[in-house]
Amino acid sequence: MFGRLGMSELLLIFGLVLIIFGPRQLPEIGRAMGRGIRDFKKAALELNDDQDDE
Repeated sequence: MFGRLGMSELLLIFGLVLIIFGPRQLPEIGRAMGRGIRDFKKAALELNDDQDDE
């Protein structure tokens, strides 16, 4: 699914994040990660478009 991470590892990571940051900050962290991934994809597409133009 995510490389070599199984379901038990993902649950452990999620549990640690929940303990460290608390339930109130998780939505904010999720939104920030989503924006970061979206910006990365957008930049990668623009880079591909620039290379295709040349």
